[in-house]
Amino acid sequence: MTDPVYADVQGTILRGYRVDLARHFVLAVVDAAAARRLIGALVAGSGGLPRITTAARWEPGQKPECFLNVGFTAVGLRQLGVTDQQLRTFDRAFRRGATDEQTARDMGDTGDSAPKNWIGGLDDGSQVHVLLSLWVDDDAALLEQITARLRAAFAGCLRELSTHDAKALPDNQVHFGYRDSIAQPRVQGAPPRKPQYDVPDGQAEVPTGEFLLGYPHAGGGTYKVEPMQLSKNSSYAAFRILEQDVAGFEAFLVEYAAQAKIDVELLAAKVCGRWRNGNPLTLVPDPAPVLPNQRLNDFQYVSDDAAKDDTLGVRCPIGSHIRRNNPRNEQVTGAESVFHRIVRRAMPYGPPYDPARPDGARRGLVGYFINASLYNQFEFITSQWNLGHQFVVSVPAPPGCPGNVTASISGEDVFLGVNDAKNSSFTLAACGSRTTLKGFSRFVTTRGGAYVFLPSITGLRYLSGLT
Repeated sequence: MTDPVYADVQGTILRGYRVDLARHFVLAVVDAAAARRLIGALVAGSGGLPRITTAARWEPGQKPECFLNVGFTAVGLRQLGVTDQQLRTFDRAFRRGATDEQTARDMGDTGDSAPKNWIGGLDDGSQVHVLLSLWVDDDAALLEQITARLRAAFAGCLRELSTHDAKALPDNQVHFGYRDSIAQPRVQGAPPRKPQYDVPDGQAEVPTGEFLLGYPHAGGGTYKVEPMQLSKNSSYAAFRILEQDVAGFEAFLVEYAAQAKIDVELLAAKVCGRWRNGNPLTLVPDPAPVLPNQRLNDFQYVSDDAAKDDTLGVRCPIGSHIRRNNPRNEQVTGAESVFHRIVRRAMPYGPPYDPARPDGARRGLVGYFINASLYNQFEFITSQWNLGHQFVVSVPAPPGCPGNVTASISGEDVFLGVNDAKNSSFTLAACGSRTTLKGFSRFVTTRGGAYVFLPSITGLRYLSGLT
């Protein structure tokens, strides 16, 4: 299998930009012919517009002033001229869209998180056609300059429904206080990472076809669509706006740490699977200085070495956030975790939280969850692993530590679950016993979403030439 031609792949799929500012434009097509011309101009970087960023490495001293990528909803592709017959070859979840009733139910977007409550025009999926995302270094003036150029180009072809800004917090933190951007899949054929980011993770590389159409995926097949111009080097993404109740989460930690008779920061580590400085509980069960980057992600949950084995989840709970979203070598029902990996490209939005001055400001995460099959990757992880607890295989704990795996997990993910006082549950396992915390509320509310297709550069040129 040959590696992808990086210059044909939109950059955000295979590489993180590692900048401080982002702006996401939610757009509707009002003139398809003019919109197609604009796509062509963005691919070429003509007319004073920034060029769509690819995964190709730039030469020293030639780093772009900004990074730009674009995705289209199923309705948006239809607006541009992709036929219904062709769309029937696309991912089934993508065709339904994020605001579909079944999708919302399966993804836990209910109650306050229901699509009818989404902001910025995202509540009406039929009107959301294009997601255009712009990233720049920490230069707010440059962000505004490029935004002005883009808005001038939108005139007469695209209607701006809303924009959603993000700004990185120090040390890659999220508002809940955890260090983020630690664990990303190692994708076969992806551009080589810089040494400081080339971190081993104890897992095999993920096949290229899990993130790019046209290459073998973990199941041995190939995801592809019609027409052929869209069917190689393209991908899909779930765009999400996830509001975080930081004050509520901190209050939960204080109250339930007292119930469990453990330290507040230990409970924070247990529900996540990492200490807030990024250290994984599997490797570092007690507070400690942060590990070197090369060790932060290099671990497994199950081992023949009794000193390293955590089958029962005594060190890192089976229901913790990182263990649900990537069970690694843990036994799970159905396919193993390599079949369901996703790339996360999200940044915080809203002001930093100051516990000494609580406020009502909205804050959270906004960005993309990227994969070659929304149905088999993003939706599977969310519906089967985050919103359930029956995905682990019933296996006994190692000798000397009585218990069973299925009794060591309960409820839904503390961060992404549909939790309320009637049904929320989180289990802390110990050898021969367990403590179950119940009655807490939801800490993350979905404020918007869209399923988008990220065409290759070849695909973008094809779309720009449709009639």
